[in-house]
Amino acid sequence: MTGRQDVVIIGGGHNGLVCAFYLARKGLKVRILERRGVVGGAAVTEEFHPGFRNSVASYTVSLLQPRVIRDMRLHERGLRIVERPISNFLPLADGGYLKLGGGLERTQAEFRRFSAADADALPAYYDALEGVADVLRDLALKIPPNAGGGLIELLKAAAQGRKVAMAGLPAQRDILDLFVKSARTFLDGWFEHEAIKAAFGFDAVVGNYASPDTPGSAYVLLHHVFGEVNGKKGAWGHAIGGMGAITQAMRAACEEHGVVIETDSAVEKVIVDGGRAVGVRTADGTEHMAPVVASNVGPGLLYRKLIDQADLDADFRHRMKGFRAGSGTFRMNVALSELPNFAALPGEGEHHRSGIIIAPTLDYMDRAFTDARIHGWSKAPIVEMLIPSTVDDSLAPAGQHVASLFCQQFAPELPDGRSWDDEREAAADHIIATVETHAPGFAKSVVGRQILSPLDLERTFGLVGGDIMHGHMALDQLWAARPILGHGDYRGPIRGLYMCGAGSHPGGGVTGAPGHNAAQAILADRGLGRFFGG
Repeated sequence: MTGRQDVVIIGGGHNGLVCAFYLARKGLKVRILERRGVVGGAAVTEEFHPGFRNSVASYTVSLLQPRVIRDMRLHERGLRIVERPISNFLPLADGGYLKLGGGLERTQAEFRRFSAADADALPAYYDALEGVADVLRDLALKIPPNAGGGLIELLKAAAQGRKVAMAGLPAQRDILDLFVKSARTFLDGWFEHEAIKAAFGFDAVVGNYASPDTPGSAYVLLHHVFGEVNGKKGAWGHAIGGMGAITQAMRAACEEHGVVIETDSAVEKVIVDGGRAVGVRTADGTEHMAPVVASNVGPGLLYRKLIDQADLDADFRHRMKGFRAGSGTFRMNVALSELPNFAALPGEGEHHRSGIIIAPTLDYMDRAFTDARIHGWSKAPIVEMLIPSTVDDSLAPAGQHVASLFCQQFAPELPDGRSWDDEREAAADHIIATVETHAPGFAKSVVGRQILSPLDLERTFGLVGGDIMHGHMALDQLWAARPILGHGDYRGPIRGLYMCGAGSHPGGGVTGAPGHNAAQAILADRGLGRFFGG
């Protein structure tokens, strides 16, 4: 048994680091226990082929909260983020292409190649999306009201809803549309050309095992646009040195304030005594006792595996059985001897520094989901490729490159009892062949690859069902209902237990918001901070 500390945090992912930082800055003694040999969770940079390094799982930056960056002084600790010159590049089925981003006027000019009406509709679409995104930004660093919590919770709900109430009827209609409609229904109301709808609709299926026709998928689209890079709202970028540069800077901030970080220390049980969490036990039998236990792992892992079911009440156990996780994500990193050459736009260009999206229509995305449900993975998968070595020469040998392949609609569990251990190589070959159809010669340029199936993501990073979001981003698992209603305020169903990971509000992505907010809840309960965090 180790000496006592004020807080033990399960998992050294970015939210765990953020939570630890804010607690330690207030003078609490904090210990982080991380199962892997490196902190960062899914936001890490590792060598996957001799001479080639890349962000292993999380791979791009936008949603990281500016307040977290500022408070942890991440830029002063060496973090540098380079913006994409354009957001996305989509090779199309007819041999053409579409570029998205680079400013309103430039995107309108691009859209006019397809539809003058869509180009004209774009400013109003951006205004509508940005208006709702501002509501999300306003809520991101606030603790949601807790159902059944009495007058103070009602006051919190009223305060957090004030921005919506004051938004005006058109904006309220936009909010309703984005929270309940499918991505297709929402986009059909704005645009007519299929390629343009696909360019926006892709965000609706990222980390979302669903069709763009699934009600609620429009919200996932919205979730991916409320971030910013270097003060530019909605922008995306590359962290120089990979995503590990973010979490290593966070580690330095934590250690500066005295946080003890133990790697290779897998928590296997939350110790509960008298209805209260009092510490954790690791796989080697060591007990770390503390009056506060904060979990940075997903709710599925925490409540199904790390806590004795007898310590949870029957209704909570029942609700947690229904908690949905599994994002349908298949992740690859590939070492390349040369840049891919796209048939639709030959030669090197700014499109190599953008998100390269192979998903030319919403129908293509819908078929990918249908295939995955029936067969386990799609005959025509959805692939996003980023090539960070085009802006960061530290990742690959001179003249060579690394690419992140982020692929959607791969079933968390394969049908007919099949295992991803048996099919991961075939799926990886199929993904590379899919890119090859748009960039002839791509397959021959691959000199090394790292494969992370949904099962690999679960084994390596503790992401149940390979869910990069720690749980579906659906209306019944958002805000005050994330992970379930009654525990949306980061406080678990056991006294002394808190949740600081992406399974809490505001959800997935490298945001730091759950860690920030959970720390505010812990500090408030210990009389060290205002209840209304943020």
